[in-house]
Amino acid sequence: KEYLLMKLEDIQKDLKKRLSKERYTHSAEVAHAALVLAKRYGANPKEAELAGWIHDCAKELKLSEMQTIVSDYGLKLDSLMLESRALLHGPAGSILAETRYGIDNKEIQSAIYYHTTGRPQMSLLEKIIFLADYIEPHRNFPGVELIREKTKIDLDEGLLVAYNATISHLLKNDAYIYDLTFTGRNDLILQMEK
Repeated sequence: KEYLLMKLEDIQKDLKKRLSKERYTHSAEVAHAALVLAKRYGANPKEAELAGWIHDCAKELKLSEMQTIVSDYGLKLDSLMLESRALLHGPAGSILAETRYGIDNKEIQSAIYYHTTGRPQMSLLEKIIFLADYIEPHRNFPGVELIREKTKIDLDEGLLVAYNATISHLLKNDAYIYDLTFTGRNDLILQMEK
């Protein structure tokens, strides 16, 4: 299935120009972690690696640039998403995947879109990118080793621990918990009980 107009090495060159050295290294590590998880859990390795490379392509844009990208594309988002660079870079990046890099694969776009928030009924690729972003080797925060261990054994177990870590961190900092993160966690628990 052909879904890529730009070669991976050209995407990597473009990202190297657009991202800080640290963000580029992070993207390379997420791509590798996603590739490993895809092979372990039966997802398409090329799609996982590609989504890993591109997941943060909009991360270092100004908020106004992200807002323009989603507005020009006609994406309808709530005000909380629109006013947060941390949240908006996923949707903006999913649009850049198509408009800048020529990726018309909806699975890859969706994995990039939801890699920060998660959501109910996540696809296999969405789970892989969400977790690869969490567990890449340079990540160093309390609880990351547990997420890595759980993810090696069971993708959903890793995802639940990652959701819990995110929600705990936000609670500790008296920060807003975005609806998709909350409902994504609850949906995952219901799925795991079946």
